[in-house]
Amino acid sequence: MRCLLVDDDPKFRSYVSSGLEQSGIACQTAEDGAAALQVLDQAGEGAFDLILLDVMMPVKTGWELLHELREHGRETPVIFVTARDTVEERVKGLKLGADDYIIKPFAFEELVARIDAVIRRRQSMPPLEYADLQLDLGRRAVRRSGKVIELSPREFDVLRWLVMHHDRVVSRTELLHEVWGIDFDPETNIVDVHVARLRKKLDKHGRPLIQTVRGEGYMVAQAGGTPA
Repeated sequence: MRCLLVDDDPKFRSYVSSGLEQSGIACQTAEDGAAALQVLDQAGEGAFDLILLDVMMPVKTGWELLHELREHGRETPVIFVTARDTVEERVKGLKLGADDYIIKPFAFEELVARIDAVIRRRQSMPPLEYADLQLDLGRRAVRRSGKVIELSPREFDVLRWLVMHHDRVVSRTELLHEVWGIDFDPETNIVDVHVARLRKKLDKHGRPLIQTVRGEGYMVAQAGGTPA
C-alpha cells in the first residue's frame, strides 16, 4: 500500500510516516495542498492507495485540495487527520468526499485500523449493474459491454443515481438535490446538459438507455421504454 501524507508540521510528518513504514505502508509526504497536488500530478492516477490530509495548511488547505481532486474525478480514498474537531467541520469533510475523519491527537493503532477499514470498504463495494452497464462504485469507473466509458464526476453521479432508481422516473429537481446539492430552481438546464452528454457517451456502445419522460424527468430503461 502507498500513502501520501499531507501536513504542514514537519515533526508530525516524520512521526506518522515512520510509523506507517514500520506498519508496512509506503509513505510519501507533502507540506501543503499545493505541494501534494504537484506530487499527485507527477505520480499519475492510481499511484497512491490513500491520502492522509490535514485541514489548515498554507497555500492550499485540505478542504481546497479535496474539492479540487473530486471535481477532477480523482477518487483516491482520503482520511482527514486534523485538530479541527467540531461536528460542522467533520460533516463538511465527509460531504466534500472524505472517507473518514480522525481528530488529533490519536493512538497510532487507531490510525492504522482506520486506514485498513477505508481500504477494505472501498475494495468491497459491489458493482452497480443494469443491462450491459456496470458501475464500479469504489473506483468510480463505468463499462458498457465491457468497454470503458470516461465520465466526469458529475456525469458519473447522475448515472449512478439513475441506475440506482431504474424502476422509476427521476425528476430534474431530485437530480439537482442529490448530485449538485441544490434545493431550489437555479433556472438553468444543467441537468439536461449532463444527461445529453451521458447519452452521447453511453449510446456509442449500445442501444439508448436513458429515456426522457416528458414533463417528469428521466429513467434508465432498455429499448422499448420499460425497465428490466
